[in-house]
Amino acid sequence: MTDTTGNSPWTKGISAITLFVGDLGATKRFYREVFGLPVAFEDGNSAVFEFGNTLINLLRDTEAPALIGPARVAAPESGSRLQLTLPVDDVDAMCQELKARGVTLLNGPVDRPWGIRTASFRDPGGHIWEIAK
Repeated sequence: MTDTTGNSPWTKGISAITLFVGDLGATKRFYREVFGLPVAFEDGNSAVFEFGNTLINLLRDTEAPALIGPARVAAPESGSRLQLTLPVDDVDAMCQELKARGVTLLNGPVDRPWGIRTASFRDPGGHIWEIAK
């Protein structure tokens, strides 16, 4: 699928990612305190944060079935199915900063065979975040 200029419509990038969360308040606090971001929009069921040009929408998991049905919303205990990666200038320094903010690392910092240094952690909704250089 291309437009009249021969460009794919997918090259515009991802505008928003919606993450389903059980405890919106705790997850919203985590994003404000750990990422240092203000809430860009919120209502009783969601809170949106801007990561550059991508919006991360935290949505109460009780509201998710109306959005994705007939697909099923998985429980956080079911295991991770995605990882979100943020570039940083210094993985080791950011790991120290995350620990100072009360974040428990899942792994890292570690040098990966594909040539980058990474570490990862989980938000209160169970979503895995990776920092990488």
